[in-house]
Parts: sequence; C-alpha cells; structure tokens
Amino acid sequence: MAKNVVVTGVGRSAVGRKLGISGLVLTVDAIADALVDSGLALSDIDGMSTWPGQNLAMKGMAPVGIPQVKDALRLKLNWFSGGSETAGQLGAFINAYAAIEAGLARHVVIFRSVIESTVQAAERAAPPKGGEPPAMPASMQWQLPFLAFSATNWFAQHAAAHFHKYGTTREQLGQIALNGRRNAQLNPQALMKAPLTLDEYMSARMISTPLCLLDCDMAADGAVAVILSHRDAARDLRHRNPITVESVGCAMHGRDTLDQFTDFSRLEAQEDSARMMWSRTDLKPSDIDFGAIYDGFSILTIAWLEALGFCPKGEGGRFVEGGQNISRDGLLPINTDGGQLSGVRLHGFGFLYEACKQLWGDAGERQLTRKHEVAAVAVGGGSHAACAILTC
Repeated sequence: MAKNVVVTGVGRSAVGRKLGISGLVLTVDAIADALVDSGLALSDIDGMSTWPGQNLAMKGMAPVGIPQVKDALRLKLNWFSGGSETAGQLGAFINAYAAIEAGLARHVVIFRSVIESTVQAAERAAPPKGGEPPAMPASMQWQLPFLAFSATNWFAQHAAAHFHKYGTTREQLGQIALNGRRNAQLNPQALMKAPLTLDEYMSARMISTPLCLLDCDMAADGAVAVILSHRDAARDLRHRNPITVESVGCAMHGRDTLDQFTDFSRLEAQEDSARMMWSRTDLKPSDIDFGAIYDGFSILTIAWLEALGFCPKGEGGRFVEGGQNISRDGLLPINTDGGQLSGVRLHGFGFLYEACKQLWGDAGERQLTRKHEVAAVAVGGGSHAACAILTC
C-alpha cells in the first residue's frame, strides 16, 4: 500500500469538567494548537473532517460541526466530511486519510469536541420538563422494556458473556482501571489522579453487573485536533519526522447492533477492523511498541487486545492479570496518559493525540523511555469501531 499520508500536527484545548466553554471555542483552540505544532498556516488547510457533525440532541457529545468551524476560521475547503455513519469516532480520521490518498486535499484538519460535562450539569440544575418524552432511536424500542437505557447495560452483556465463556474475572478486568490510574498520575491534565488499589476497585459501586463505576469513563469537556497531510506537502514543517499512517482498518461485516450478536463474548466490529488493518501492512502484533486502546468501558480494552492479536481470543483477562503486560515497562504499554477511565474522555480522539505525542517524544513526564516508534490506535466498540497503525 502507498504510504502517502502523514500526521503533521496535533493539538488540544483546555480539558476538564463543567468548563462552561462553547464547543466552537474549544475546537478553535485545539486547531490553533495543532497548527502551531505542525508549523502550518491556517491558509494551508484545504480539508476538514469530524465525527459525528453537529447534533445538539446528543447532550454535549456533538456541539459543533464543520460549517461553524469553517466559517469561524474563514477556511477555503476543497473537501470536507462530517457525517455520523462512519466507523465510529476514528471514521473521521480514515475519511481524511482516504481523501488525501485520492488527491482531494493536501492538509486536512480533523477535530472532535465534547462539552458533555457542562451540558449534563446544566440539565441537572434545570427544572423538570413536562410534556412528551424525548424521541428515541427506533432500535431502543427493544431495549427500553428491559431497562437497558445505557451503553453500560449493553456492554455489561458482553462482559458477562466473556466472564462465563472464558473465566475472565473482575480482578483481571480491574487491571485496566488500575493501569490507567497509575499512568494518569504522570499526566498534568488528567482528571483522576488519586491512587487506586484493587480493593478499592472491587468495592466500587456496581453499575451494571459485572461493570462497576470504575469500569466506566466519565463525561468531560474538551477538543482535540489532528492534522493529516500528504507526504509531499509535509516537507520543511516543524516535525522533521512526520508520523506515517501505516495502515487502517474500518470494516463492519457483522450486525449493526448492540443487542443481536450471535456470540456476545465477541465484538465483531473490532475483529473485522483489526483483520483489515493487518491485511494492509507487513507489520505484526509483535512489532507494536505501545497501544492507545479504547477504554470507554474496561471490557472494550480486553476485546481490542484480543481482536488486535496481542493475545489469543478469550485470553484477554489472563493477558492483563497483575497489570505487568500493559504497564509502562511491560510487553505492551497501553493508555500512557490514563486513557478515558482516568485521563479525560475526549471520545476516542485523546488516544490519537497521545499516540502522536509518544511517537514524537513530546509526552513530557509520561514519555515512554523504551522504544516508541510503532503505535496501535484502536477506538470504538460494539458495531462501530476502527483502528490504525502509526509509525515514526
């Protein structure tokens, strides 16, 4: 495969809880930071991509879309994409990658912005609303009778099936949270830094068996921007060694649903995407130096580790047992900034940001001292997921 697409800059806005800053301002701040990181001028940007576009009904998860950002920055775009029906959050990255390979743009800025914490706080403070209940997606008619209101309920089914079929335990699953918390202590922008013990994890409030409070990420505010460029247009920029997009995977062969899997111990989108990614490169799982692996729920990290081939199917619990394999000096360090469980929930794009910082050696106190030249980034869960290999 041609290796013409490179990452030339990444940026991030202020992050936190209940910041009270608009999604547009956070997005513009992140893009400005990415431009400084890359050495590009605003006038160089001729493409833009995001996921899922603006959707105010998503309660702070999609506060701003391309038209508002394009107008605020007075950009002249040759290509843009901002739809929600993609391979999850990383679909915006893959769309931009494909557009550059196709010659539709030279420098594409990709952004993801959330103000979930601010919106949720405002809703809790507002008086109750009467009238008709809010509209629900049609698929929810099958879930609401079982009180499956939340993604926690949906992924708890996967966790329970994995526990039943493969003997996975809560003590093993807890290592995802513990590893994230240890790494978050090295991240000045992490939201959760207090030391965490396995006993504290085991005694945390159960949300949807077997997932407890510490298995679930938390709402936050912030934005991330990533700039992809054609390799020929990346010469003489700030980073003399731009990050190559070695391979991507975005397949969806199974059911587009969270409650109709034929085998609830498997998450097919992860497996389909990983299979596609490995088919487009000569690299192997043993070549990966570290991972930025989605942990919106800790069981999704287990699913990705298996799907990506870092351990056999069903062995994810045993692979993370004790935490050594996924620690900073282990076989496969993951989520070196704390991930979403302890770092900050930027809905997938924080993993891209952290992987690039590590590859460039710009991660500060949390920088890996061992070899950090090849990263696996895996984002999403359920029926929408994608992954990529980045090399530097």
